[in-house]
Amino acid sequence: MSNIPAEYRADTADADAALVASSQQGDLSAFEDLVAKYQKRMLNIAFRFLGDHEDACEVVQDAFVSAYRNLKGFRADSKFSTWLTAITMNLSRNRLKRMKLHQARVPLSLDAPIQTASGEVMPDPPDREPSVLDRMEKRDVQRKVQDCIKALEPDFREVLVLRDMQDLSYEEIGGMLKVASGTVKSRLFRARESVKDCLKKVMGIL
Repeated sequence: MSNIPAEYRADTADADAALVASSQQGDLSAFEDLVAKYQKRMLNIAFRFLGDHEDACEVVQDAFVSAYRNLKGFRADSKFSTWLTAITMNLSRNRLKRMKLHQARVPLSLDAPIQTASGEVMPDPPDREPSVLDRMEKRDVQRKVQDCIKALEPDFREVLVLRDMQDLSYEEIGGMLKVASGTVKSRLFRARESVKDCLKKVMGIL
């Protein structure tokens, strides 16, 4: 379960409901507030799922455009953040399918650098400064974790991102993906085990 206090989640939901209601009445500034509030979270979801910063940015932009266009049809059956996350995940899935078609000839490399808005993140030149080495090591570990996540099948990748990185409940994830909570738990267990096994291999841990 989420560690976020229930009263905080309730206050957030109420604030979102007010902004959504204003947006549905044509208040663009209210929707801009929603964008500012959730843009970073949606970008994190898309990037973790896709593993490419540029693609993630485009997906998030499309997600907010889609949300705005369909806002009048939004009902309070779920939280706005859950609805927006579902849109982002759907667009990420579609983007991933297109990426796989374009990259079918390119073998997956667990040592590939992370794509960012400014290009590929490459290791810095050797340096005797411990702080620099520490940063390089941390960056290398983060890259390997992301590579292992990218190696997962989409069904397993999405539950890992939504549960372990976004702290959504099993019920929220199940509703979003239209599967039972038990299925979410099963996929999550397999995803975690796969990432652990992958990290052991790429980091040379027996």
